[in-house]
Amino acid sequence: MSNCKEIRIVDIAKMAGVSVGTVDRVIHNRGRVSAANYTRVMTVLKEVDYRPNMVARSLASKKVYHIVVIIPAYAPGEYWEYISRGVDRAVEDFRQYHLSVTKLYFDQFNEASFESLLRDIKLDEVDGVLLGTLFYDLVCSFSKELDARKIPYVYVDSDIPGERRMAFIGTDSLVGGQIAARILFRNITKEADILMARIVHTGAESTQAKNRLSGFNAYLTSIDYKGCMYRVDLDLSDDRHNYEILDAIFHEHPNIKAAVIFNSKAYIVGEYLKNRNRKDISLVGYDLIEKNAQLLEEGYIEALIDQRPRMQGYMGVKLLCERLILNGEIGNNNLLPIDILIKENYKFSETY
Repeated sequence: MSNCKEIRIVDIAKMAGVSVGTVDRVIHNRGRVSAANYTRVMTVLKEVDYRPNMVARSLASKKVYHIVVIIPAYAPGEYWEYISRGVDRAVEDFRQYHLSVTKLYFDQFNEASFESLLRDIKLDEVDGVLLGTLFYDLVCSFSKELDARKIPYVYVDSDIPGERRMAFIGTDSLVGGQIAARILFRNITKEADILMARIVHTGAESTQAKNRLSGFNAYLTSIDYKGCMYRVDLDLSDDRHNYEILDAIFHEHPNIKAAVIFNSKAYIVGEYLKNRNRKDISLVGYDLIEKNAQLLEEGYIEALIDQRPRMQGYMGVKLLCERLILNGEIGNNNLLPIDILIKENYKFSETY
């Protein structure tokens, strides 16, 4: 049919050659249906791209679906704010489905804060979870608890293969690391040294940063890189400390021609380069947050690799709604495009 929105259960029954009751049992996954009739109905449903009415389903059930969103705390303009905005947009779009969303926050640089948060969640009151996967071991342990309770959950930001999450919404972290390396080597030779900066953590490094570093190193191996990589640990809130460390590393290793930071804090190195009036260092980072955008515009950041955080938050809630209300099957991987942003195109990004 040309307009699938007009398809009714009675139409599907006629097309499949079965009763209306049989179609109803297949769509709502209740009652017994023979294998032959089930196949006939499913074939027609796929042909017409039939989608049950989510509003009617939720109104009929009168159930309030409680989704918990677990993400890092953020300051205005930071990366996780954009994921939170995507969640807010989804809540607005799907509020007619009796949807309740609670946001819980942890310190992304302190593993203990994440552990404490997970320990205090009352899962008896939770129908679905949207989860930022920064701390690998704790996320895996929490995921197993959700599995045991049959609570669907979606990962955002980075994936953890092998876990039984309903879906992952985000980009391929390994590929993101490879892209960062490829961008840098448009401006430097294989003999140049590279600075890799990280933010000091209490506890394990984030899953995302580990995966990006692995992808970055894989690219270096593929091109037979001859230079050296130097790592520095920077403090999120101590500029004096950071400047002392960066002054020393650049003085001791004048062959450093590029720098990379595998999270949204590229501005920490970018602001240093700006204050030292250095545009001879090619800096690549991640995520179009406000501070990074300004330094990209001024030429102190060469490129940013963006992963559409608003869409991650929005799609995560959307998929949970579809699973909870429609009991639908959701694809395991929902990989988003990786956007390479430079001075000339960043203003056209969906994040900007």
